[in-house]
Amino acid sequence: MNDLSPLLSVDDLRVWFDIKRQGAMPWTPTDTLKAVDGVSFDLMPGETLGIVGESGCGKSTLARAVMRMVPAETGTALWLGEDLLSMSKREMRGHRKEMQMIFQDPLASLDPRMTIGQIVAEPLKTHFPDLSAKEVKNRVREVLDRVGILPNMVNRYPHEFSGGQCQRIGIARALIVKPKLIICDEPVSALDVSIQAQVINLLMEIQQEMGLSLIFIAHDLSVVKHISNRVMVLYLGNVVEISDSVQLYKSPGHPYTEALISAVPIPDPKAEKGKEVMLLDRDLPSPLDPPSGCVFRTRCPIAEARCAESKPPLKDQGNGQAVACHLR
Repeated sequence: MNDLSPLLSVDDLRVWFDIKRQGAMPWTPTDTLKAVDGVSFDLMPGETLGIVGESGCGKSTLARAVMRMVPAETGTALWLGEDLLSMSKREMRGHRKEMQMIFQDPLASLDPRMTIGQIVAEPLKTHFPDLSAKEVKNRVREVLDRVGILPNMVNRYPHEFSGGQCQRIGIARALIVKPKLIICDEPVSALDVSIQAQVINLLMEIQQEMGLSLIFIAHDLSVVKHISNRVMVLYLGNVVEISDSVQLYKSPGHPYTEALISAVPIPDPKAEKGKEVMLLDRDLPSPLDPPSGCVFRTRCPIAEARCAESKPPLKDQGNGQAVACHLR
């Protein structure tokens, strides 16, 4: 496989859940929650793909489906040409070390009964059982030192560290098996702004050193802009826009993307006060009962009658930008 081939290629991925409404009778049919509804994208070696959208739009579910942590209804996820979704558990286990994940809540993702040395060493013992105790110890100390955790702290427990330090420990745990892909599921949303910048810069430095690919999930578009090569915008489990990062912020193609970018704070107080914010009408619809046609039409300021009739395809706009909108 050459360098121009995708590391990960996801096509028409759907993750649906059967939901029984509260108080429903046993014979009442279940409803279908379409958490991810036909998402496709490619991830190139060394690339960072940012995924943004409101809470409930399917960002984390998409990541978990790719990692086989939740089952997919249909679709494919080709990892170096092999479909992850059709693999047996045994086959998938062989690829786990190549794909790691960093979670949103840094403290909750660490076992409180284990020292950080044991936590970081656990993936090595799982995927490389032939390593000696000395080799494991040395690699744990090396990776902790790389993420800014002093080696003499290996015998401490997670509750003895700050949120930012716990997230660094989570990064060390992901890095220790030297993966090709790390999925970052809102890794800085629970941290202070100054700590967010430190963690983001650390991820970017490590990516350059190791040639990693990243999928970076976040609410904060300013963070995504800083770290991502391309950005994919999700709304109710659908891709409404995917674009080069610079192009997206310079000229967003979808009305939903415009609204998200207009809400990003500007550091200059005068510019922030004078900017126009695009406010969306109504709340986010329930994924149990999404709108017909374009899922964004009930909140879209430019929606027309035809928007309710059919779902718009993702159309190439040029300049590395694709938009799902009948009117763009």
